[in-house]
Amino acid sequence: MQKRTTVYLDSVVDRALRLKAAETDRTVSDLVNEAVKLALAEDAEDLSAFDERASEPNLPFEDVVKELRRRGKI
Repeated sequence: MQKRTTVYLDSVVDRALRLKAAETDRTVSDLVNEAVKLALAEDAEDLSAFDERASEPNLPFEDVVKELRRRGKI
């Protein structure tokens, strides 16, 4: 099921999107849908990674930097 919505794009982005649609023989809607789905899939992967690492200990940033310096890595 498709739903109609209004999206405001920067004029340069709009032009590039329309050119890409014309060159690829796809609609602007198809390109926008694909881009949004890819972004959401990336978010889902990030959330999954957070869940997988939930049991790992939190390390204060300062401690990590000090340890890197102690080891001569920075």
